[in-house]
Amino acid sequence: MPKGPHRWARRALALLLSTAMIFAIPLAGSASAHGSVVDPASRNYGCWLRWGSDFQNPAMQQQDPMCWQAWQDNTNAMWNWNGLYRNGVGGNHEAVIPNGQLCSAGLTEGGRYRSMDTPGAWTMANLAATFNIRLNDQARHGADYIRVYITHQGYNALTTPLGWNHLELVRTTPRYAPGDVYMINNISKGSRTGRHVIYTIWQASHMDQTFYFCSDVNFG
Repeated sequence: MPKGPHRWARRALALLLSTAMIFAIPLAGSASAHGSVVDPASRNYGCWLRWGSDFQNPAMQQQDPMCWQAWQDNTNAMWNWNGLYRNGVGGNHEAVIPNGQLCSAGLTEGGRYRSMDTPGAWTMANLAATFNIRLNDQARHGADYIRVYITHQGYNALTTPLGWNHLELVRTTPRYAPGDVYMINNISKGSRTGRHVIYTIWQASHMDQTFYFCSDVNFG
């Protein structure tokens, strides 16, 4: 075969690979772009952690029904467990995020995370009277502050979508310099017992970008 066609084929292959890389890079970037509360796990991080390698297993429907409904609704809510944020909130969290939509950051990203708002028997982490929160920041955004809320005693997470009126603010942290992990230590549960939701707001420092996390816990 003449050299010309060989050169054309090589150039076409190079163009094809370059185009593929253009589409691949944003996906890889989004997977490592932000962060989440990983302990006690946020709802979508927990679903990804437990089922990400086996998310089509029908056993999930019985063993982890809230994760099952989430995977069925939108798999990207779990693959993008670190992207549950809103831009431009300006610190006006209660004005921007409506009651009943706290766990989806007000149906952010076109409603991708809407299944996080569904009340039910989400898998819980068992916590002691005093506990720590671990927030992983893959992109090293830093934090202007992190706020930690816990639901009031008597709130029924099995039947009631989370609202601001269900929460008590128990900790506001100072600023964190950019890092991989932010720890909020020695948080007291107070007199709470049983199933509760911890709601964490992470105000990133690199821009007006705010992350919202619901973590289901049990206080023994």
